[in-house]
Amino acid sequence: MGFTIGGSRSTKEFRSGSRRRGRTSECTAVAEYTGLWGWDVVPGARAAAPARDCSCGHTNCSTPGAHPLPLAPTVAAGATLDEVTETWSGYPGAAVLLPLGRAFDVIEVSEEAGRRALVRLERMGLPLGPVTATPDGRAQFFVAPGAAAELPQLLYRMGWDDADLDLRALGVGAFLTAPPSDHAGLGPVGWLRPPALDSAGGPPQARLLLGTLAYICHRLRR
Repeated sequence: MGFTIGGSRSTKEFRSGSRRRGRTSECTAVAEYTGLWGWDVVPGARAAAPARDCSCGHTNCSTPGAHPLPLAPTVAAGATLDEVTETWSGYPGAAVLLPLGRAFDVIEVSEEAGRRALVRLERMGLPLGPVTATPDGRAQFFVAPGAAAELPQLLYRMGWDDADLDLRALGVGAFLTAPPSDHAGLGPVGWLRPPALDSAGGPPQARLLLGTLAYICHRLRR
């Protein structure tokens, strides 16, 4: 195992420099998520390339660099920069993870499908929330909570239930790696559509986007 996040060795080795750097990078990003957008944040594990060993310390980790650190606290929505810094200093170098199923769920498609859908949805004038792009080629559309549970019924109603679609919804129990953090040792996550004051706190209902996303996923499959 190449490194550890959250343990005593990591804290001793990186405390002096990481706290200063963290206040201007991870901590600033976390404080923006909690204070400006109203999202909860959890310190997450990271994976080191090229072997992608997970910082949680488990050699057979099933989701290296893409899960919360053991016993890590949730930094609650509304936390200030000082409050974030106090918590994050105990987890220097941790990834920034957003728990799903609270302020939003996510509909995930390929990045190509996501980029095409964004152009079409914007032309249609439909409401949109934030959209991330992951280093493994996925686009994640923020939608109202409950989408993951409703997805099978929504697809059925729209006639897409028997289609072979590269599309899934993630909700309660899942976590999204947020920019600017590295995801699973593959590279940083970025924004295809960054948060905005008019949408971050109230993402659109999944049904408003799902028809377009499903159609484009179907076309790309063909």
